[in-house]
Amino acid sequence: VQLQASGGGLVQAGGSLRLSCVGSGRSFRDVFMGWFRQAPGKDREFVAGAHWSGMFTNYADSVRGRFTISRDNPKNTVYLQMNSLKAEDTAVYYCVGDRNYAISQKRPVYDYWGQGTLVTVSS
Repeated sequence: VQLQASGGGLVQAGGSLRLSCVGSGRSFRDVFMGWFRQAPGKDREFVAGAHWSGMFTNYADSVRGRFTISRDNPKNTVYLQMNSLKAEDTAVYYCVGDRNYAISQKRPVYDYWGQGTLVTVSS
Protein backbone atom coordinates (compact mmCIF):
# COMPACT_ATOMS: atom_id res chain seq x y z
CA VAL A 1 0.00 0.00 0.00
CA GLN A 2 1.39 3.37 -1.02
CA LEU A 3 0.35 7.00 -0.91
CA GLN A 4 1.95 9.26 -3.50
CA ALA A 5 1.63 12.99 -2.87
CA SER A 6 2.32 15.66 -5.47
CA GLY A 7 1.58 19.28 -6.27
CA GLY A 8 3.97 21.06 -3.95
CA GLY A 9 6.13 23.93 -5.11
CA LEU A 10 7.08 27.55 -4.63
CA VAL A 11 4.31 30.13 -4.47
CA GLN A 12 4.04 33.73 -3.35
CA ALA A 13 2.07 34.67 -0.27
CA GLY A 14 -1.60 35.02 -1.14
CA GLY A 15 -1.34 32.44 -3.90
CA SER A 16 -2.84 28.98 -4.25
CA LEU A 17 -1.73 25.39 -4.71
CA ARG A 18 -3.55 22.10 -4.96
CA LEU A 19 -1.97 18.98 -3.54
CA SER A 20 -2.97 15.53 -4.72
CA CYS A 21 -2.45 12.15 -3.12
CA VAL A 22 -3.02 8.92 -5.03
CA GLY A 23 -3.34 5.64 -3.17
CA SER A 24 -2.32 2.29 -4.59
CA GLY A 25 -2.26 -1.29 -3.42
CA ARG A 26 -5.86 -1.35 -2.21
CA SER A 27 -9.09 0.58 -2.54
CA PHE A 28 -9.19 3.66 -0.35
CA ARG A 29 -12.94 4.22 -0.56
CA ASP A 30 -13.37 3.00 3.03
CA VAL A 31 -10.24 4.64 4.44
CA PHE A 32 -10.17 7.86 6.41
CA MET A 33 -7.79 10.26 4.64
CA GLY A 34 -6.10 13.51 5.53
CA TRP A 35 -3.04 15.70 5.55
CA PHE A 36 -0.34 16.53 8.06
CA ARG A 37 2.54 18.94 7.64
CA GLN A 38 5.94 19.55 9.18
CA ALA A 39 7.69 22.89 9.04
CA PRO A 40 11.47 23.18 9.49
CA GLY A 41 12.38 22.78 13.13
CA LYS A 42 8.81 22.07 14.22
CA ASP A 43 6.73 19.04 15.10
CA ARG A 44 4.46 17.41 12.59
CA GLU A 45 0.94 18.85 12.83
CA PHE A 46 -2.52 17.98 11.64
CA VAL A 47 -3.92 20.00 8.72
CA ALA A 48 -7.16 18.42 7.47
CA GLY A 49 -9.11 15.17 7.46
CA ALA A 50 -11.97 13.65 5.45
CA HIS A 51 -14.35 10.83 6.29
CA TRP A 52 -14.23 7.96 3.81
CA SER A 53 -17.56 9.15 2.39
CA GLY A 54 -16.19 12.64 1.86
CA MET A 55 -19.23 14.08 3.62
CA PHE A 56 -17.47 15.05 6.84
CA THR A 57 -14.30 17.08 7.03
CA ASN A 58 -12.25 18.70 9.78
CA TYR A 59 -9.47 21.27 9.79
CA ALA A 60 -6.81 22.76 11.97
CA ASP A 61 -7.77 26.22 13.18
CA SER A 62 -4.77 27.69 11.36
CA VAL A 63 -6.06 26.64 7.92
CA ARG A 64 -9.84 26.62 8.33
CA GLY A 65 -11.45 28.87 5.74
CA ARG A 66 -8.36 28.81 3.50
CA PHE A 67 -7.81 25.09 2.82
CA THR A 68 -10.31 22.56 1.47
CA ILE A 69 -9.92 18.80 1.54
CA SER A 70 -11.82 16.64 -0.93
CA ARG A 71 -11.61 13.14 -2.28
CA ASP A 72 -12.40 11.19 -5.42
CA ASN A 73 -12.84 7.60 -4.30
CA PRO A 74 -13.06 5.97 -7.76
CA LYS A 75 -9.65 7.53 -8.45
CA ASN A 76 -8.25 6.63 -5.02
CA THR A 77 -7.27 10.29 -4.69
CA VAL A 78 -7.52 12.94 -1.99
CA TYR A 79 -6.88 16.63 -2.64
CA LEU A 80 -5.92 19.63 -0.56
CA GLN A 81 -6.81 22.96 -2.14
CA MET A 82 -4.78 25.67 -0.44
CA ASN A 83 -5.75 29.31 -0.94
CA SER A 84 -4.51 32.57 0.59
CA LEU A 85 -1.22 30.92 1.41
CA LYS A 86 0.98 32.43 4.09
CA ALA A 87 4.69 32.12 4.80
CA GLU A 88 3.84 30.05 7.87
CA ASP A 89 2.23 27.42 5.63
CA THR A 90 5.71 26.51 4.39
CA ALA A 91 6.22 22.85 5.23
CA VAL A 92 6.46 19.33 3.91
CA TYR A 93 2.90 18.07 3.50
CA TYR A 94 2.14 14.41 4.12
CA CYS A 95 -0.84 12.45 2.94
CA VAL A 96 -2.22 10.14 5.63
CA GLY A 97 -4.73 7.30 5.74
CA ASP A 98 -6.28 5.02 8.34
CA ARG A 99 -8.71 2.11 8.21
CA ASN A 100 -10.31 2.79 11.58
CA TYR A 101 -9.59 6.30 12.85
CA ALA A 102 -10.52 9.70 11.51
CA ILE A 103 -7.51 11.90 10.76
CA SER A 104 -7.34 14.63 13.39
CA GLN A 105 -5.09 16.48 15.79
CA LYS A 106 -6.05 13.98 18.52
CA ARG A 107 -3.99 11.11 17.14
CA PRO A 108 -0.44 11.13 15.70
CA VAL A 109 -0.29 7.51 14.51
CA TYR A 110 -2.04 6.19 11.40
CA ASP A 111 -1.84 3.16 9.12
CA TYR A 112 -0.56 4.83 5.95
CA TRP A 113 1.79 7.76 5.30
CA GLY A 114 2.93 9.22 2.00
CA GLN A 115 6.43 10.47 1.30
CA GLY A 116 5.59 14.18 1.53
CA THR A 117 5.60 17.09 -0.88
CA LEU A 118 7.30 20.41 -0.14
CA VAL A 119 5.32 23.64 -0.15
CA THR A 120 7.30 26.87 0.07
CA VAL A 121 5.48 30.18 0.43
CA SER A 122 7.57 33.29 -0.13
CA SER A 123 6.59 36.48 1.65
